[in-house]
Amino acid sequence: MTTRLANRIALVTGASRGIGYATAIALAKAGAHIVAVARTQGGLEELDDEIRKAGGNATLVPLNLTDFDGIARLGAALHERHGKLDILVGNAGVLGPSSPLGHIELKTFTDVMAINVSANFQLIRCMEPLLKQSDAGRAVFITSGAANKATAYVGPYAASKAALETLARAWAQETASTKLRVNLFNPGPIRTRMRATLMPGEDPSTLDTPEQVAEFIVPMCAPDWAETGKFYDYKSRTLMSFRPPA
Repeated sequence: MTTRLANRIALVTGASRGIGYATAIALAKAGAHIVAVARTQGGLEELDDEIRKAGGNATLVPLNLTDFDGIARLGAALHERHGKLDILVGNAGVLGPSSPLGHIELKTFTDVMAINVSANFQLIRCMEPLLKQSDAGRAVFITSGAANKATAYVGPYAASKAALETLARAWAQETASTKLRVNLFNPGPIRTRMRATLMPGEDPSTLDTPEQVAEFIVPMCAPDWAETGKFYDYKSRTLMSFRPPA
């Protein structure tokens, strides 16, 4: 373990597998106390075991992020226990259907938006006061290239990530004069269950692992990270600014 993030409280959503799991472990190894949120108790317990092996500690929060009142209760509990939140990693997301838009039921669409957009909006609402109590609050949201490519046959997912990007950028502008820094991270194709579902014929050994990605997310959560309203593209290893269409 290192002490780069010692005494810092880090909330990670979708922490039971994939990028969220790897990021939670990486943050713990850097010294942060992890508040791990996911639907699956078993996955959270496995994460807790790995964090303890690394010398860290975690608080496990089994929670479906469509339980918006549950997110509010979590914010209240964090306030009571810690009085602040230093790091928010909004990683939880669902792919949704791979289908033409005209073939998708309305409920299916709204289910994708609920996890990928509305849950993150509720996290912003409920965690902003705690992040502002930190001497260096940091928020990182996991996005996708589908947001700007408007990829065919994953319309709900693409639309939800575009909405998430705009939400995060607006929040970054609103908090630019504070100590809070808000950014987006695009991992690109990574060896995750979601990627395997989307591209079942792809050789996973050709893809980077969530653990490799997590090493680039951790610096964006550190107190010395100064940028806000930016987009980190993992594939090109580039921190980008948003620009209007040409």
